[in-house]
Amino acid sequence: METKSKSFLMEEPVSRLMGKYAVPCIISLLVGALYNIVDQIFIANASYLGSYGNAANTVVFPLTVIALAIAVMVGDGCCAFVSLSLGKNKLQDAGRSMGNSILLTVVFSLILSAVYLIFSSRIISMFGGTVNEETFRHSKEYFFWITLGIPFYMFGQAMNPVIRADGSPKYAMASTLAGAAANIVLDPLFIFVFRWGMMGAAVVTVIGQVLTAALAVWYVSHMKTVKLGREDFRLQGETVRRTLVLGICSFLSQISLVAAMAAINNMIRRYGALDAVFGQEQYAQIPMAVVGIVMKFFQIVISIVVGMAAGCIPIVGYNMGAGAAERVKELFTKLLAAEALVGILAFVIVEFFPVWLIGIFGAANESVYYTDFAVKAFRIYLCMIVFACVNKAAFIFLQAMGKAAASTMLSMVREIVFGVGFALLLPNFFGLDGVLYSMPVSDILTFAVSLVVIVLTYRQLGSMDKERNRTAEKLLEEPV
Repeated sequence: METKSKSFLMEEPVSRLMGKYAVPCIISLLVGALYNIVDQIFIANASYLGSYGNAANTVVFPLTVIALAIAVMVGDGCCAFVSLSLGKNKLQDAGRSMGNSILLTVVFSLILSAVYLIFSSRIISMFGGTVNEETFRHSKEYFFWITLGIPFYMFGQAMNPVIRADGSPKYAMASTLAGAAANIVLDPLFIFVFRWGMMGAAVVTVIGQVLTAALAVWYVSHMKTVKLGREDFRLQGETVRRTLVLGICSFLSQISLVAAMAAINNMIRRYGALDAVFGQEQYAQIPMAVVGIVMKFFQIVISIVVGMAAGCIPIVGYNMGAGAAERVKELFTKLLAAEALVGILAFVIVEFFPVWLIGIFGAANESVYYTDFAVKAFRIYLCMIVFACVNKAAFIFLQAMGKAAASTMLSMVREIVFGVGFALLLPNFFGLDGVLYSMPVSDILTFAVSLVVIVLTYRQLGSMDKERNRTAEKLLEEPV
């Protein structure tokens, strides 16, 4: 196993490195998010599917996030491990982490696919698919075909950060872009021309995932910074443990989102049935379809936020490993500012242009209840999106610094304690609106915790920099 120097991570200006690594990562994640979002847009605008298909897409979406959670745990953990190892010049550790991560991804994806196929009806019911008979039928059809593509989806997503860690962020972006482009081109053909419905939307998604996975396989066999040897593909307990520990925050960030979505979907089903309008059979699917759309927009914003932060993982890891605390501190400041700006722009869109947003998802084909509830959902559910952006950046930055425990703790507090807790609690007092209030309340409380962690991180980086300067001064004072 050989490697090339990555010392430029300590030499180039931080702003330039952020652009070089973060932009391709943002585009990769945005394109990855578009798989499900593009499906939902075309489904929503197909009159024979409409809000029933939209609701089915919302039901299946968290099940694809479970696959993504496992993939990014392996991929992001490997990316962080490799970057820290290269910063410390531990080349053998970097190669082993990459080889082991490839094997783990294949094994995990096959196991998850088998579970999905065996327990599909039960799983769909757990995520609110029984809101009415039509939604359940569409959910089951969509889920079956999506499940067949899980191994390809997970491999492509897991290898994306590994490819970035190898020093090829543009290739990582291009491989994901190719799959999404195929999805966008073929979706209208399969849905509107062939009229294959939910099956058509799912099959197109799988075709795009296969293309992305194929490009990832090619890259793995042509690594440029780290050259893998046969010994790197032998599972080693300690390497696996350290890789997964560094990636556990990414896993919990995604999987806890699944828990929150499961709670939200079931509260929508329960309290929607008690609503004067949505308790009627012909409107029962609307709240679930609408909340799914709101969460898709949120996913777009979070893809930008996570892409900016995750793209900086190799830079942070290398500089932390090399003891360059001042550069890490500078990067943290610029990242937080950029994330806050993204949140502000998103806030303006959801508060002032919700009708335009919902129009993209087929509002013209739906009742007035659909649009009215969507406008309210956008304005309430995402009113604290600025805090959500800053919180997510803090979680990932800590992970990049090697602080897996602190990162994991923050993610768990946000998604499980607050996210699931308030989604289950507030509807008891505010009915269906309580589901919408759960998001901003969770983001406000999490920001209060994140602010403390951010201040402590700045202090630690300042102490590290002072210690490094003192050590340098002592070396200069010593006689030659």
